[in-house]
Amino acid sequence: MSEQRGNEETNLQPGAGAPPEDDREPGGDGHEEQAGRSTTGEPQADHQVREPPGGEGAGSSAVTDVPEEEAEARSALQDEAEPRGGEDAGSSTATVKVVLVPGGHVMTVAFAIGLRVQELKLQLAAELRVPAEVLQISLDGKVVEEQWSLMELGVQPQGSTRMEMSSTDPTAHPLRPLCPPERDNVPDVITVRVQTDNGVSREVVVEIERPPQQKAFLGGYRHRLTEVEYHHAAAQTPPKRRSDRELVVFSRDTQIAHVRSRALQCPVDVATQMTAIGCHISCKSDRLVAVHGAYITAEEYHGARLRAVIRLQAFARRWLAWQQMDRLRKDRDQRLAWLELQERRRKWEKEEQLRDHRRCQTNPQRRKDFELLYHALERWRREEEQRISMTLQGVERKVALCSLLEQETKLISSIEEHRAAAREDGREQAVISLLDKSAAPHQWRAADGRMVSIENEHTIRARELRDLYEDISRSSVSREQRLHVLLTLKHTMKVRECQLTRDVVGLIDREVDLMTRGVKAASLEGLRKRISTLFLQYIKTPAFNPEVAKLLKNASQLKNGTFLCGACSCYLLSSDFSLAAGARPRGRCRNCINLDNIARSRKVFFCYEKILRRLRADEQRLNREAKIPFLLQVEDLQYLVEVVWESRSALQASSDIYDLVLVRWERRTDWSPWNCILLSKDAAPAHLEVEDVHKFSLDVCRRSLWTWFLGHSPESSTPGADVR
Repeated sequence: MSEQRGNEETNLQPGAGAPPEDDREPGGDGHEEQAGRSTTGEPQADHQVREPPGGEGAGSSAVTDVPEEEAEARSALQDEAEPRGGEDAGSSTATVKVVLVPGGHVMTVAFAIGLRVQELKLQLAAELRVPAEVLQISLDGKVVEEQWSLMELGVQPQGSTRMEMSSTDPTAHPLRPLCPPERDNVPDVITVRVQTDNGVSREVVVEIERPPQQKAFLGGYRHRLTEVEYHHAAAQTPPKRRSDRELVVFSRDTQIAHVRSRALQCPVDVATQMTAIGCHISCKSDRLVAVHGAYITAEEYHGARLRAVIRLQAFARRWLAWQQMDRLRKDRDQRLAWLELQERRRKWEKEEQLRDHRRCQTNPQRRKDFELLYHALERWRREEEQRISMTLQGVERKVALCSLLEQETKLISSIEEHRAAAREDGREQAVISLLDKSAAPHQWRAADGRMVSIENEHTIRARELRDLYEDISRSSVSREQRLHVLLTLKHTMKVRECQLTRDVVGLIDREVDLMTRGVKAASLEGLRKRISTLFLQYIKTPAFNPEVAKLLKNASQLKNGTFLCGACSCYLLSSDFSLAAGARPRGRCRNCINLDNIARSRKVFFCYEKILRRLRADEQRLNREAKIPFLLQVEDLQYLVEVVWESRSALQASSDIYDLVLVRWERRTDWSPWNCILLSKDAAPAHLEVEDVHKFSLDVCRRSLWTWFLGHSPESSTPGADVR
């Protein structure tokens, strides 16, 4: 089925193609020919389509330019003509051009002249997507009632009329076209000339309905001589459905019936011709075909095929074996590389541990460093005491023990000197950290992820006091610089008058007086130390430095969270006490416990702290809601390791406390003191890979008992004994 894309015998209706001269809108071109107009669009070019004689549209139509006077006369004659009565006249259609006011857009529709104006408003409201109540249609400047029909308004069948339509509420419901006119060049209404059975030609108005979607291009062809293109078209009706047959055609027998019924012999009417009595056939063109090579039997053929298959299988299996060997070789190399990496890691940890111990002994700074020193001192004292007790007796033994006591006293004194120096350095670092925190700007993260910093007058004041404290604490400065710093500090102190500021100002005047008299700097160290101490007290006062208030412990904290230490009789915060598993503070604070440890047992808790940190990290990785490891203290873990497990690995009996870790006994159960095992760092990963530890332990016990039975049974020594 094809449709011709050539010159069609159709003529555009006045509303679809171009308005007449009297209906021309501003901006139209009277000399440009237009093919059609879309449903909503701008006014087209100014051309007049002449109606056929008789008012019915019969006969042929011609396109000519009509003067304005003739067009007005024709319109008046049509208005004066009487409409055709009867049912046929009411069902006839006419072209209605509706001008949207104030936009000037023209909508052309084909409408039955017997219908009322209200139905026309409903149709236009559906196309414009506005309520029908706000539409107002007028003809020649007068509002048309909704009960009137086009026939009552004087519209003739197959004729045309022009109306204006406006909105009573242009703000809420403006009249705008839904699509621009350039999207569709197909006319809304066309006039088609049809020839009836009597041989009479008449023109029929046809309204074009636009499809909701673009039709697919199905191809076509072009005439070589006339250059006319023909496009394939698809029918809108579905194809005719074939009637169901009783024979089932979807079975296997139906598909291979032809193969099974095909005859392998020649038909009867096919024959060959050969020499016979009365018939001579020439054999001049015949050829003698001889067999080349030895005859191959079926057994030889199948044997050769079998040998070829076996050869192919051998090559394939060799290739698979090579692939397997490559995989095994890669696994072996990866295993050896992993073992080497683990060995290097263990060596590095040992070397790091030795370096840490050596650094702690040469330059102790932290609490654990002094614990290691005292632990080493206690171990040396016990070894020396044991050696003296084994080698000497009587008076010589007492003299050696006294000498050992004097050496121990000297070593303790040396350790305490280092400890006091480290405590002083730590105090200075704490003061610097406090001043830096108070002078830091306020920071927070914005919604876009950037860090926002802001400073106020309090942070600026804290930074000025911090810089002044750093200048006043320097010792290696010249005399002029020192005088300048003292003068700046004096002006700062005079801002607010109090006893503290008066004391600082008096000390500053005294130092300035001594410096002018030529006193050496070494003699002024005590005075300068007093000035720094009082100025630090000034900085820590919230009245002079408001930013430091949030970093100091207020009275409410000291009142609500304080406990009495039974050893030093001091009221301290709860953070100064070590909490055991019972979650209640003990009678002694941390400082008293450390002092007692140094004086008596001299144990090292650093190794247990390391085990506890690793246990918490592992449990946090396995279960983020784990609680028990975070409730344990170092003393509780020390009890588990020393008393319960006797500081030895459960599998390898390793006693190196730095190589032991606590892991879960049952892998799928959270860690707890009743679900743990002490293992070395090498055995812990292998234990965690066991799914059912009870079944695995039972199998290990059975193998151990079976090995012991084979080694101690008297029948095992008898040759050929069947031991089950």
